[in-house]
Amino acid sequence: MILFPAIDLKDGECVRLKLGDMNEATVYNTDPAAQAKAFEDQGFEWLHVVDLNGAFAGESVNGSAVEAILKATKNPVQLGGGIRTLKHIESWLDKGLSRVILGTVAVRDPDLVLEACKAFPGQVAVGIDAKGGKVAVEGWAEASELGVIELAQKFEGAGVAAIIYTDIDRDGILAGINWDKTLELADRISIPVIASGGLASMADIERLADPASAKLEGAISGRAIYDGRIDPAAALALLKAAG
Repeated sequence: MILFPAIDLKDGECVRLKLGDMNEATVYNTDPAAQAKAFEDQGFEWLHVVDLNGAFAGESVNGSAVEAILKATKNPVQLGGGIRTLKHIESWLDKGLSRVILGTVAVRDPDLVLEACKAFPGQVAVGIDAKGGKVAVEGWAEASELGVIELAQKFEGAGVAAIIYTDIDRDGILAGINWDKTLELADRISIPVIASGGLASMADIERLADPASAKLEGAISGRAIYDGRIDPAAALALLKAAG
């Protein structure tokens, strides 16, 4: 069970948004590379990075910050936000990313996801961000008519490494993970699911360590770690003990 600390990049800084609103950003570190190294030193074994500007722009905007992160940490890094072409995917993987996360393009061009999975086996994840049960795209700025499970099932058997499911209505407000919807998704597909959005306290970590959550690959945490609501050593020990 993996606990992924999150670095969300806006204008080169490490921030957290409230409900996906770019105007509601709290800056936690002006040096994302130093934050990445700090997470490694705390014992985390993976890193989740999002180029927030890139998600809106449809192309990498915080590329230099991501490259600095890759140089600063030995941990595997997964990146989402503005990755929309095979060339872009290949470029990032060549720079040392372990996994790219495809979000908007998974809705707009699912065939590209299938092609990417064949070209880069084990290195392509799909990010499904939902608002009111419907998939949102373009940095959460637009809603689609697709349901979460409907979209996820399109990629069964394609070789997608993981589905990262974010409940936008809970993201950044410490409301707790939407366990019902997350576990329902995990029950309906064979692709590993990573929970995202709202992880608030050690109670969520305890729920993650519960055998009922064993079907998940893990969960992503941002604000709860930065605000000290989760003790990294205690959280990681709990998950390790749970197997």
